[in-house]
Amino acid sequence: MTWRERTAELLKKYKHGWVFSYFLIYIPWFLYLEKHVTRNYHVIHAAIDDKIPFIEYFIVPYLLWFVFIAAVMLYFFFTDKEGFYRLAKLMFTGMTIFLIISTLVPNGLNIRPYSFERDNVFVDMVKLLYRADTPTNVMPSIHVYNSLAACIAVSRSRKLQSNKPVCAATYILAVLIILATMFLKQHSVIDVAAAIVMAYMLYQFFYAPEVRRYSQRRPARAAMLQNK
Repeated sequence: MTWRERTAELLKKYKHGWVFSYFLIYIPWFLYLEKHVTRNYHVIHAAIDDKIPFIEYFIVPYLLWFVFIAAVMLYFFFTDKEGFYRLAKLMFTGMTIFLIISTLVPNGLNIRPYSFERDNVFVDMVKLLYRADTPTNVMPSIHVYNSLAACIAVSRSRKLQSNKPVCAATYILAVLIILATMFLKQHSVIDVAAAIVMAYMLYQFFYAPEVRRYSQRRPARAAMLQNK
């Protein structure tokens, strides 16, 4: 097989890669918001936010989010095209809703610390994060939402749902990432709650129907096997 034939075969096999073109819309839109939403925005705040301590060590799971989401998406991309499409629909619909909310209702935070009690490499990493990421466009939290979407995809994958170590690692990392958004003062509890509600609502559209169909087929299949 020549390299041209091999390339053509790969393009045919992975033609669902067109889905990633969504980022050609998402990234410019998000960067525009980051540049222009700098003042006159709605401040997201809950009283409980002031009770949550700043813990710099959570910068580790917070940054692992990028690897986590990429790994989950690529796993489904290469092994489960149907699962990949469903995950992409869930993630990208939520991300688009986030962009629309941020455009129509500019929002941000004022809970980041102005000074740090400790001086260590983790604090330095948080300082870099603060410089790179503005405290605006925060609701709902995409860190939280996409982490939940990844958990849903893994838990509904017929290949992965029975793999207890993978499921456990996925859920634990997702929980740590969600906690990190609050302990690093990157998000208010309100942002987190909004992401959870959005994930639940969109789950009903993209995953729940398939779960119900599968549940209905199981008794019928069992009855057929008993009659044989």
